[in-house]
Amino acid sequence: MVKGSIVALVTPMLEDGSVDYDGLKNLIEFHIANKTDAILVLGTTGESPTLSHEEDEQVAKFTIDQVNKRIPVYVGSGSNSTLTALKQSKKFEEMGADALLVITPYYNKTNDEGMIKHFQTIADGVNIPIVMYNVPGRTGCSISEHAVSVLSKHKNIKGIKEASGNIGYVMKIAKYLNDDFVMYSGNDDMIVPVLSAGGIGVISVLANIVPEDVHNLVHEYLNGNTKKSLEIQLKYLNLVDALFIETNPIPVKEAMNYLKMPAGTYRLPLCNMSAKNKEILIKAIKDVNL
Repeated sequence: MVKGSIVALVTPMLEDGSVDYDGLKNLIEFHIANKTDAILVLGTTGESPTLSHEEDEQVAKFTIDQVNKRIPVYVGSGSNSTLTALKQSKKFEEMGADALLVITPYYNKTNDEGMIKHFQTIADGVNIPIVMYNVPGRTGCSISEHAVSVLSKHKNIKGIKEASGNIGYVMKIAKYLNDDFVMYSGNDDMIVPVLSAGGIGVISVLANIVPEDVHNLVHEYLNGNTKKSLEIQLKYLNLVDALFIETNPIPVKEAMNYLKMPAGTYRLPLCNMSAKNKEILIKAIKDVNL
């Protein structure tokens, strides 16, 4: 599995709300040139809930083809329907995805046994690595420690993106980490703490705008320079806070547009930031001299 910074890539959009494929191409090349270790498309930051299945497949194929094996491509294939997630996972595997990010079944939720069977069913149906995505603040459910202990043993379930923000939970599941089951931070303000618990990287929103620094943050830690890693983490802490002052990916798209990067508009129910929050975001950008 990839060590380092996996960017949770935005899906750039034109004024009419359609996907901006020229912008997507430019972002892909930007990340490859600036040390991003892998690209994730169709995550939360990529506005996957408002993309159609056809658009999901077009964005995934475009990204896989454009990257052309220069770095790994992870694709979000989760759903609150296990069968839908399985179907999409198989399609993305056929396209050439290197790994899949699969979220917990949101809204309808499930019990512990259902959670285990959800991930096992998807993992049984593919032959590429799956990273489970735990983000209870979004989904209203979490992968229990017991479920992690079971699922970490599946040959195709290779890791977890941990975005609960709960360091206690991080420590509880850290005991299941090994060469075949890894952990990524799903929170940009907790990269160093997760690395200290045995994590190997981050699936990052911040990396959309400072990819090389996020790469360096992780690799400095993994190479033993924990002081330098912490310096980078703390340097961007206020900016990270600003990037989540409203629902992700609204602030990061605003930041990218401000920095003249292709991000564009949103799809409803997402909409423009409030003027007050945009001022806070721009100040945070200026404070780190971007």
